[in-house]
Parts: sequence; structure tokens; C-alpha cells
Amino acid sequence: MKILLVEDEPKSVQLIKQCLEENFYEVDIAYDGLIAKQLALRNTYNGIITDIILPGKNGYVLIKELRDAGVQTPVMIVSALGESADKVAGFDAGADQYLVKPFQFAELLAMLRSLTRRSSEVLMTAQVLKFDGIELNLDNKTVHRAGKNIDLTAQEYKLLEYFLRNQGRVLSKIQIAENVWGINFDKGTNYVEVYINYLRNKIDKGFEKKLIHTVFGMGYVLKEE
Repeated sequence: MKILLVEDEPKSVQLIKQCLEENFYEVDIAYDGLIAKQLALRNTYNGIITDIILPGKNGYVLIKELRDAGVQTPVMIVSALGESADKVAGFDAGADQYLVKPFQFAELLAMLRSLTRRSSEVLMTAQVLKFDGIELNLDNKTVHRAGKNIDLTAQEYKLLEYFLRNQGRVLSKIQIAENVWGINFDKGTNYVEVYINYLRNKIDKGFEKKLIHTVFGMGYVLKEE
């Protein structure tokens, strides 16, 4: 079982990580919400444990953005914020469980067992990446925007998936080439630009709002206008 632990307090990280590893969980650590989002979009976890007060992006925002991106990994909030309003905000953002600090490790492990049982069911359901009307189904390889079916080639699909997993992040041609095609980037070629144009013609053409943008001298980004 693989868990993403999102926590910026070193002592809490050490104690929770030790507890999890002693109970045979594999643990990845993110010390801020920005890194946590990147890890959760790139990797498959059985569960995510996150604090609320974090550098870069708080836990509420992190969970909501992951849910909006189609990440269905079960999430447990572990926080010193224990008021009813805090819990409601967490559940509204998309959390599955809420544990208030301080807590007993037996309680954490019991809740985590329940959480990871649900993850087995989640992994069997359709996995969908979403962004502003775009829906990419990772199981049946279909793509829709605003309910309209969009036919993509295999490489166009991989390119769109990479954008969706890194929405809002400027991606260089080198990053795109290495992550989509798995090859070293040759500056003498223009295939990245060619495929960006192919994808734009299918994703953006005919829609008032354009989502794939050029950042001159730096690369490309999937974002709202």
C-alpha cells in the first residue's frame, strides 16, 4: 500500500512516517501543497494523508484541485483544526475522513485501513482527468469537451494527458518531448510544435475559450484565458 503524506512539520512527518512504515505502508512525503499536487497527479496512491495549513497551497485547495482534475484517491485530513466548520470545509472540498490532532496511532491506522479498502474500489472505477470542460477517460481512452466527443491519435492523447496532469504549469519543449515521447529533445526538429497545433485544432477550435497557450521563450501551458 502506497501513501502520500502531506505535512510540513518535521516532527509530525517523522512520527507518522515511522508509524506507517512499521505497518508495511510505503510512504512518499510532500512538505507543501504544490509538490503534493504534482505527486498526486503523477503517481497512483492508495491513500493521501494531508494537513490543512500548508505552504504553497492549503489542504482544502489541494483536495479540491485534485478532485477537479479527476483524482479519486481517498483522502484523510489530519489537522489540529477541529471545529465543526473545519470538518465541513474538508468534506466539502472532497476529503473522505477527518482526524483531529492530537490522536492515537491506533486510531490513525484504523481509519487508514478503512480508507485503503475504499481505494481498491476506486481503482476499479473509471479514472477521469478534468479541466474546464475537458474530460479524459484513462480507462476507455475517450476525450470530451463540453460533452462533445473529440477523436485523438495516440500521441495527441498522450500530449493532452500530460497537459492535464500538469495544468497551470508552463511546460518546456524538452519536458514535453521527454515525457510524451520518451526521447531526448532534438532542437533541430519541430514535432512538438506540430503536435501542439494538431491538439489545438481538436481541443480549442470551435470553442470561444482557448485553453492551450504559448508562453514565448518558455513553452506551453494548459490554463484558462
